[in-house]
Amino acid sequence: MADFENYLIDSARAFDNYLSTFFGEGTHPDMARYLYGPLREFSENSGKRHRPLICLLACEAVGGDAKQAWPAAAAIEHFHTAALVHDDIEDSSLTRRDLPCMHIAEGIGLAINAGDLALSLVCGTVVHDPGLDDTTKIRVLAELVDMTSRTIEGQALDIGWARDGRFDLTIDDYLTMANHKTAYYSGGIPLAVGAIIGGGSTAQVETLRAFGMAAGLAFQIQDDVLNLCGTAESTKKDFRSDVTEGKRTLVAIHALRNTEKRERLLELLSARTGDTALLAEAVAIMEGAGSIEFARTYAIDLISAAKVGLIESVPPSPARELLGSMADFFVERSS
Repeated sequence: MADFENYLIDSARAFDNYLSTFFGEGTHPDMARYLYGPLREFSENSGKRHRPLICLLACEAVGGDAKQAWPAAAAIEHFHTAALVHDDIEDSSLTRRDLPCMHIAEGIGLAINAGDLALSLVCGTVVHDPGLDDTTKIRVLAELVDMTSRTIEGQALDIGWARDGRFDLTIDDYLTMANHKTAYYSGGIPLAVGAIIGGGSTAQVETLRAFGMAAGLAFQIQDDVLNLCGTAESTKKDFRSDVTEGKRTLVAIHALRNTEKRERLLELLSARTGDTALLAEAVAIMEGAGSIEFARTYAIDLISAAKVGLIESVPPSPARELLGSMADFFVERSS
């Protein structure tokens, strides 16, 4: 795990500098104030940049030059930025990584507009990439369009279930939602795009895609667990907000099917409460049902199975070792 953490730390600054080149000033001074500046600031509050950086690793793992994948990796990070800006509005969130969400700082209208600009950069960055031939551009663009569609589908399930008070959900329902909302753009597509640009075989592209999907799903499950069991400091977001928002997480769905306190848990998940004692009570019910441990074990098992396919299909290299370390990091991280 430490190897991948070190890779992120060592690589993030250079990639941050590259990303900053995409945010100009516009043709009127106020464009910087109302659009480019807020988007640049939001992007700079970056997190770990794992999505673009694993795209570069996949390119290297199949024998390619990672520099060729930088624009496509940036496109994936632009999508992440857009998704977060819009997601914070949809969830009525207040903070993002210890800072006010953009819609809190700038207003909903300007935040939506800034997110739309980030979305426009997704395909635009690839279209204007001078380093890719047209055939490869089309393949990469097709992946990015699919990534966008699948993520929006997953978000629709997440929001729709919350709007309609739906708790009649199964674990398979959750897995469909989480795969679409998170795994495609947090794992599967970044690795597939990197492998395509690196000249990987069809088998290698699909193996890395499958590995990324498993790792991305495990990442989301661990995120759900950390929201409940981490600390407000370590999660860098609203602590236990998944309970406040009544999120249909793997932990919650398992608990609702495995606790004698189902009605009380339903009441807490529906209350939209921020009371720390009530949030702690909900977490205690989930823990008592074995649901937190169930989720942790599910994520670990996903990673173990995915690593077998990676080893069988991708030749040994430092990049492959880092991808294996990435998978461990996703389920062992504390923030």
